[in-house]
Amino acid sequence: MTSAKSSENKQAFINGWKQSKLVRVFLYFILMLVFFLSSYQHLIVSDKNMGENTSEKEINQETPIYSEYSINSLDFLEHIFDKLEQINLDATFTYEEKTEIYKLYFLEEYNKFVEDNIKTMQQSEDSLDAAFIQEIENQLIDQQYDFPVEAFFKLPRLSQAEIIKMSAVAESIVKNLMKEQIKEADIMRGKVAEMVNASNLSDDDSRVLVTEIARFSIFPNYFYDAAATKEALSSTKTTETNYLQVVGLILLVILFVVFLYMYIKQSNLQIRNNNVQLLMLVFIFIINMMGMKIVALGHSLDYPYLGFLAPVALGSMLIAILLDYKLAFISSILFSIFASIIFNFENQMFLFDYRYGIVASVICFTSIFAVHKASQRSSILKAGILITIAACTSITAIFLITNENVISNYIFSLTFALMNGLLTAVFVIGILPFFEAAFGILSPVKLVELSNPNHPLLRKLLTETPGTYHHSVMVANLSEAAAESIGANGLLCRVGSFYHDVGKTKRPNYFIENQVNSENPHDTIDPDLSKSIIISHARDGVEMLKEYKMPKAICDIAEQHHGTTLLKYFYFKAKKQQELTGELEEEVKESDFRYPGPKAQFKEAAIVGLCDCVEAAVRSLSNPKMDQINTMVDKIIKDRLEDQQLNECDLTLKEIDTIAKSLKETLLGIFHSRIEYPELPSRDKKGVTKDEATVSI
Repeated sequence: MTSAKSSENKQAFINGWKQSKLVRVFLYFILMLVFFLSSYQHLIVSDKNMGENTSEKEINQETPIYSEYSINSLDFLEHIFDKLEQINLDATFTYEEKTEIYKLYFLEEYNKFVEDNIKTMQQSEDSLDAAFIQEIENQLIDQQYDFPVEAFFKLPRLSQAEIIKMSAVAESIVKNLMKEQIKEADIMRGKVAEMVNASNLSDDDSRVLVTEIARFSIFPNYFYDAAATKEALSSTKTTETNYLQVVGLILLVILFVVFLYMYIKQSNLQIRNNNVQLLMLVFIFIINMMGMKIVALGHSLDYPYLGFLAPVALGSMLIAILLDYKLAFISSILFSIFASIIFNFENQMFLFDYRYGIVASVICFTSIFAVHKASQRSSILKAGILITIAACTSITAIFLITNENVISNYIFSLTFALMNGLLTAVFVIGILPFFEAAFGILSPVKLVELSNPNHPLLRKLLTETPGTYHHSVMVANLSEAAAESIGANGLLCRVGSFYHDVGKTKRPNYFIENQVNSENPHDTIDPDLSKSIIISHARDGVEMLKEYKMPKAICDIAEQHHGTTLLKYFYFKAKKQQELTGELEEEVKESDFRYPGPKAQFKEAAIVGLCDCVEAAVRSLSNPKMDQINTMVDKIIKDRLEDQQLNECDLTLKEIDTIAKSLKETLLGIFHSRIEYPELPSRDKKGVTKDEATVSI
C-alpha cells in the first residue's frame, strides 16, 4: 500500500512539473538569460575618444583597446610615382644606374616618411600620448613591406604612359583598402593582387609592379592604446554608459522572449502547456547559440566572413522536426537577428550586420521547407544540400549588391557556405536521437523507421498472427485518419496501431482473428482463464516492446488502448455459468473482468483504443451497411464515455464527435457495399429476349 502511494505521489509530482506555471516562467527566464549572454559583449562599447583621430573603442576588460591613427598613404604613393616618372624620363641615367637608385630609394623613402609622420605627431597640438606615438612608430617599422629585388629591374623600363596608368590603379586600390581598420598590414596586402587582376591593366609587368608598389604603400592604421585601455577600465563615465547599454539590451531581450511567448500562448501547440517541450525548445536555443558563439571565436583567425560557417539552421531544423514547423519559422527570425549581432565584427558603430542576418534567415527558412514532414534521415542530408545552395545564392546576391570585388572574400564565403550545409545536416542527424531519448519525443523520421515491415516485431506479428497483423493494419488506417481530423499525431497513431496487439503473439490461437478453420479454445475452458489470457496480451505486449527498447509512447499505446474496459462476453459467461451450477457463495465481480489499465493518458492512445474496438466490431458484421456502421460507431463511443474511459486524456467532446465522423467515413470506404446489378433477361436460341420478340411483333 505504501509503495503504491509512493508511486502515485511520484507520478503526481512529475505531472505537476510538466504543467507548473512557475516552471514555465523559469524556463522563459532561462531563455532571456541565453539571449542576453549571447549578445552582451557585442553591445558594450566605450564613448571615450582620443582627440579627433581616435575612433570609438570597445570596452572589454579581457581585450586591449585599439585607437585609429590614419597615415596618408595616398601622399606616399603619389610621391613614389612622381619619383618613378622623374627618374625614368631622365636620359642622363643608364638602366643600371636607375636600378641602383631604386634599390636605395624605396628603403630611404619609407624611413623618411615614417620619421616625418612621427615628428608631426609629436609636434601636434592634439598632444598624443608618447607611448601611443612610440607604438605607432614600432608598428610602422615592424610591418614595413619587403619590396622584392626583382621588381627594381623592371621599374626602369616603364614608360610615362604606363606609369600614369599604373598610378591611377594603385591609388584606387590603396584608397579602398585603407578605409578598413588595419592592425596587420599583411592582411590587406594579401588582397591587392586580386584587385589588380580585376583592373584594366593588361601588361604583366605593370600588374606585378602595381601590386608591389600598392603593398608597399599600405600601413597599419589601428594601434594598441595602453593609456586608453587603462582609462577605460577605471573610467566612471564608461561604467555609466555600460549600464545604459545593458538596460537597452535587457529591454531588447525581453521583447524577443515576450514575442515568442505570445506566439506559443495563442497557438494550439502542446508546448503551450507542456513544460517538457518548452524545456526542449530552450535546449535547442542554447545549442544553436553556442554553435554561433563557437564559430565567432574563430574571428581572431582573420578569415573574412567566417560567420557564414555557423550552422544557424541547426535549431530551425530540430524545432521543425521535433516540435512544429510554424514555431520553427518564428524561432528562425530570432536566430537570424542574433546571427547579425554575434557576427558583427567589422562595423562596431551598429548593432547588426545585415549580411549575416539575411543569409541566416534564408538558410533557416530553406531548412524548414526541406525537413517539413521529413520521413527519412536521408531527407536531412538533402536539406543540407538545399541549405548550401540557398546560402551560396544569398551570398552571391549580397556581394553583387555591395559591389565587393575582392575575389578571395567571395571564395572564402562560398567555401564556408558549402561547409555550413554539411555541418548542419551532420549535427541534426547526430543530435536528433539525443532529443528523442531524453525528452521522449518521437520524430516523424523515427516513426517511419519503426513502421518498416522488416522490424523483427512486425515480422513476428505477420508470420505468427496474420489475422492480428491485418487487424493492426486496419486499425492503423482508421486511427491515422481520425487523429489527423483533430490535429493529433496521425503518424504516431499509425505506428502505435502496428504494435498495439503484439502481445497476442504469445498465445495467437486464443484470439478470434487468428482462428481460421479451427475451434475456439475458449469454448472449452473456464471464463476466468479466458479472461486472464485475453487481458494478459496488453501486459505481454508492453514487455516485448520494452525488450526491443521501443519508445515510451508506443509502449503506452499498447498498455492503454483497452484502458480499464470490461470483458463483457466472459463476464456474462461467468455469471451464467455460476447460475447454472448454483455456486452463488462468491459473486462474480465485474472488477475481476476488467483490463488493469491505465486508461488512455493522451489523445493518440485513446484514438487507437477506439479504433481497435470499432474495427473488431464492424468486422464481425457479415455485410456491414451504412446505417449499421454509424450505429456501431456511435454505440462504442457512447459506451466508452459512459464507462469514463476517456476521462484522463485531453480529448474534448467536439474532438470526439469529429473522430466519430472520421471513423464512419473511413469505414464506409473500407467496407463499401458492391452495387447489385439487375438480373439480365433470358434469351432464346437466336439471342432474342421475350421483350424484344414482343416489340418486333
